[in-house]
Amino acid sequence: MYLLAAMAVLSLVVPLLHGPLSSELADIVARRFAPPFSRTPDGAFHLLGTDRFGRDLLVRLAFGAQVSLMVGLLAALASTLLGVLLGAVAGYAGGRWDRAISAFTDAMLAIPRVPLLLLVVVLFAPGLGVTVAAIGLTGWMTVARLVRADVRSLRARAFVEAAAALGVRPPVILLRHVLPHAMGPALVSAALGVGNAIMLEAGLSFLGLGVQPPVPSWGNMIAAGRDALVVAPWIALVPAVFVALVVLACSLAADALERRLAAR
Repeated sequence: MYLLAAMAVLSLVVPLLHGPLSSELADIVARRFAPPFSRTPDGAFHLLGTDRFGRDLLVRLAFGAQVSLMVGLLAALASTLLGVLLGAVAGYAGGRWDRAISAFTDAMLAIPRVPLLLLVVVLFAPGLGVTVAAIGLTGWMTVARLVRADVRSLRARAFVEAAAALGVRPPVILLRHVLPHAMGPALVSAALGVGNAIMLEAGLSFLGLGVQPPVPSWGNMIAAGRDALVVAPWIALVPAVFVALVVLACSLAADALERRLAAR
């Protein structure tokens, strides 16, 4: 949790101190491929070094964190909302609705996610919006199955039957009495989904099918550094390490959230 908070602070503070990204560099040859903890001839200190164009990696990492974290949060939010909606309807309505939604969910789960993502992205112009939509619309199935199972068990509880006997409408019962008790697994899955979405975005951007340069993201930063692994390995290594750390932090946050919900 603290690591995610530190990453969010980094993505907000460093761009404010540096200002907008600029491609106007005085002397690219003198600034390029500076190693970490070094100074360039113009006297500037670079904590994480510079890339092939002399751009400070810490600054680009912070701007890339804004994009990668935004993609992860928005995609996880879209997946969670869609999964909760479909799972709640299937679990509470039952009958034909349950059979139809469950069959559609099983069919989507049978399709490997990465090839499906590649197909969706290739059909449209790669970019930030398409990346968020593609990841969000292909990750709701697990949430839907979790919510459906909980709602099916909750709808037979005494407090739900009492609300129905008092004349409360089914949508109100579902929203006010059933869903609050079924959101625990969905929230844990959403926390895991943030890290998964960040990793998927990094993979798509690495292949050139996600966020497109000059907009920085951790994925296209890794791709930009793969040709310089011999002379400047830090260009690809730094964003790769940050992707791994954020995914690990999301997993630990999901575990902590699950323990807290179980204790309550």
